[in-house]
Amino acid sequence: MITSVKNESVKALKALLSRKGRREAGLHLIEGERLVFDALASGVAPASIFVSEKRPDIAARLAEAGAAFETVSEGVMASVSDTDTPQGLIASVRTPDTTPPEEYPAGLVVALDRVQDPGNLGTILRTADAFDAAGLLLSEGCADPWSPKAARSAMGSAYHIPVWQGELTDELKKLKAQGFFAVCGHLKGREALPELPEKRVLIIGNEANGVSDEASEGAYLYRLPMKGRAESLNAAAAAAVLIYLMS
Repeated sequence: MITSVKNESVKALKALLSRKGRREAGLHLIEGERLVFDALASGVAPASIFVSEKRPDIAARLAEAGAAFETVSEGVMASVSDTDTPQGLIASVRTPDTTPPEEYPAGLVVALDRVQDPGNLGTILRTADAFDAAGLLLSEGCADPWSPKAARSAMGSAYHIPVWQGELTDELKKLKAQGFFAVCGHLKGREALPELPEKRVLIIGNEANGVSDEASEGAYLYRLPMKGRAESLNAAAAAAVLIYLMS
């Protein structure tokens, strides 16, 4: 059992709590039974798995699944966890390639323009997965989709649909050239959606400033009809409604 926070394996996992550490290692952390076992069920092979000494039930499940793991003390588990109350199971996983494709798959592509809250980003990813989107496209200014908070919010959806990241204006031009119809959530938009083709892209903007002029150029601007007194919705809530409408 690993009991020292100075253990090299522990240090390697702790480094993944930072964006720099994740990029350098090409790995990210997932924590908790649901996330780790969902990753295993999706065919993901974790680079390492830590199980708390107080969770022999989890150790038994991992052994039954044929997954290699290390048992660690509660102190070690707390040192590598991103939560106030560690769940007794944490793993490092190879980060998927996020290079945008030369040819985008047909269907709904959800594009995020500088969405900076990892909880919002993860929730939007989960919603996109739930409604069978073709993938999630992130601008360079977005939150890290592989941060622990984003991973918790996405609940494993990052292993179900592609996540791409690149220069958003360039990728939107590529999408339009490939026949995608762009819809942009915008406060100055119209309150009716046109008939949508099979290839469509939804653009969701920054929490404070919305979609940039560069990203919205040439897109159909759409505003969700508001019957109450609130002027707008949280980015993740607005995205959920728009993804549902465009699915």
